[in-house]
Amino acid sequence: MFGLRFVKPQAHYKAEAYTSPLNPVGLRIVHRAMAATSFVAASLVRRAAVAFALSHPLINNKVSYHRTLVTFPLGPRLSSSGICHLAQAVKRDDDDLLKGVVDKTVIEEVKHVLEMARRASLRREVLHTNFLTPPVLKESMLALEKLADLKAVAQGGYPQAERCRISIGHPERLTSDPDVIVALSITGNFGFQPCSHGDFLGAILGTGIAREKFGDVIFQGEKGAQVIVVPDLADYLISSLDKVGNVPVSLTKIPLIALDYEQPRTKSFKAIELSLRIDAIASAGFKISRSKLVDLIRDGDVRLNWTPVTKNGATLKTGDIVSVRGKGRLKIGEINSTKKGKFAVELIRYL
Repeated sequence: MFGLRFVKPQAHYKAEAYTSPLNPVGLRIVHRAMAATSFVAASLVRRAAVAFALSHPLINNKVSYHRTLVTFPLGPRLSSSGICHLAQAVKRDDDDLLKGVVDKTVIEEVKHVLEMARRASLRREVLHTNFLTPPVLKESMLALEKLADLKAVAQGGYPQAERCRISIGHPERLTSDPDVIVALSITGNFGFQPCSHGDFLGAILGTGIAREKFGDVIFQGEKGAQVIVVPDLADYLISSLDKVGNVPVSLTKIPLIALDYEQPRTKSFKAIELSLRIDAIASAGFKISRSKLVDLIRDGDVRLNWTPVTKNGATLKTGDIVSVRGKGRLKIGEINSTKKGKFAVELIRYL
């Protein structure tokens, strides 16, 4: 029957596919060698080995011993002592998966998510992140989509949720959305003492709960607010949060389907610009001068898809979201070219 084993080469990993009456188990992979590679390379080696096995006839008699050498130029190099440099392999994998990400804080947080994905792959179990910020969530999902034999599900409680938890695991284990979030309703007499979104956020943080342990706070004006939290801390928050501002409050668990979120109010208009540079488009969208927007970029007050903008010439595309501190958010809609070679851009301003 077929087997698979790894041998030590100079520049590649090599797998020897062989047949022998002494190996009746069939296709097997030496786990110690697999553990030495990155899990991305391991997945690809498995697929290649299976494809090779299916395409070659078996020799299965008592005296024959057939061996075919297959080279896979994947995974990290082996040193002269045969020790696999796992740290270098992981770094190379992460660098490939995070191409284009410039925010160093985001890069480090996404690397933690990828490390969790490695553990989920090796242990064949489902693991869950904390609530992730929008830029970390976006880059993590893009990186996880590139990995074989893994499934990722993001949950924030409702479709427009900005902060979400990601559940990561093998598709056979992650067959449905895990119960990793709980919704709470915060009510009180806010008619005479109005509170802001920031008041609710500050009150929750004041209980000692870390920001990554709860997601969006849905502000409801006089009705109070709703918040999504990790299940383990729901009862703690119910017993600990007794005031928002000077208003006594009570908390109750509610089903996710009862979340009372509203579609954000927007205003759409079109702008004709010579280029799709962020300083040109955003200045038109926020009704400020181009030089003022350049100053805001320099001061770190402008973000593109929640990532700080460092260059005035960053090019925008449909679906991008530009946020300016103190000004709000702007979404880039449909983009068309005019007969004069300019760009007609649909701008969607969040109110």
